[in-house]
Amino acid sequence: ALTVRFITRRFIGDYDPTLEMIYRHMAVVDGEMVHFEILDTAGQEDSLQIEEKIKWGDGFAVVYSVTDRCSFDEVMRLCFLINHIHSSPKRSSGSEQPPVVIVGNKKDLQFDRMVSTEDGENLSKALKLPFYEIS
Repeated sequence: ALTVRFITRRFIGDYDPTLEMIYRHMAVVDGEMVHFEILDTAGQEDSLQIEEKIKWGDGFAVVYSVTDRCSFDEVMRLCFLINHIHSSPKRSSGSEQPPVVIVGNKKDLQFDRMVSTEDGENLSKALKLPFYEIS
């Protein structure tokens, strides 16, 4: 739903999070036209599938739901995998790490919240990554 909203500027309420999709989008960033290919994962991958998807990406938004503690608990593991895979000597693109941001989603669902804003901020400080909470 986050990806669809980024591309269309509309919120799609009826969304199947178990479908994996690649979205293509053009946008102006800092005055320059940028072509995005966004892989919206289904979040149900095994370890080999996750590694292949991380190898595919040039930048990452690691998204968790503030209403789901288990999704938050996966953030550190995913960030570690991104760092490990992209710092591997087998990568031909040099040693520069890809941009990574941590995103807490569904901040409007305050009564269902299981992960505090402070938890997200503390994790982002520990990992030295930017953090945002959104709806």
